[in-house]
Amino acid sequence: MTRALAPAQAAAPRLSPVWTVLRLLGGWALVGLLAYLLWTPGAWSAKLLAWVLLTILADEFGGWFGYIGALLGGLPFFAPGALPSQWPVIVPLVGGALLALLLVKHSGGAFVLPFAAVIFALPLLALARFGTKLDPGLTLPANATFQRTALTAMLAGLAFSFVRQLVGVAWRYSARRRAARRAVPTAAQVPTPEPPLPPSEVITATAAPEEGQPGSVAATTAQEPGRQG
Repeated sequence: MTRALAPAQAAAPRLSPVWTVLRLLGGWALVGLLAYLLWTPGAWSAKLLAWVLLTILADEFGGWFGYIGALLGGLPFFAPGALPSQWPVIVPLVGGALLALLLVKHSGGAFVLPFAAVIFALPLLALARFGTKLDPGLTLPANATFQRTALTAMLAGLAFSFVRQLVGVAWRYSARRRAARRAVPTAAQVPTPEPPLPPSEVITATAAPEEGQPGSVAATTAQEPGRQG
């Protein structure tokens, strides 16, 4: 059993170095694009959309890309130009929800993504409902543009992650089946053992004796031992 499973385990799909390099390039490209969009001046809604969406997409190339993207939310505080007045409220509110989403997303596969979406949306909707009771000036969570931008970016990023993970599961399953078919021989290829042959009679080849000599009787006796009885 161990010998039969060893080829299948050895033929398990592995990430090639080319694929690893492509993942690193894709992750760094998305992180660089996010840093550029947050550094340059722009509307807070565009920055919020880019921050949430590109962080979730960068996380698909490696978990630490997602955390880097979440931390880049503080980049507009150091960027030249006027800081959007809503950004000091957006960073702690959306940043905390985004980190919670990434933690839940990393805890499992595709079927934990709905829980990650709930973890992200629940604080935003709760503050939209009860935020003004805690602080009369906390009106941004109830803003329709804020809710639409944050939730749309989150849903788009998680939808891409869901499809990507399902495709990855199907590809790994297909690769394992192909490896199993190559490792286990078919019934036509398995050699069938031949039954053991019965002990054959040993016939000693001797020179033909002349007629009337005793050698002829001995040769006949060796060839036909059953007649001696």
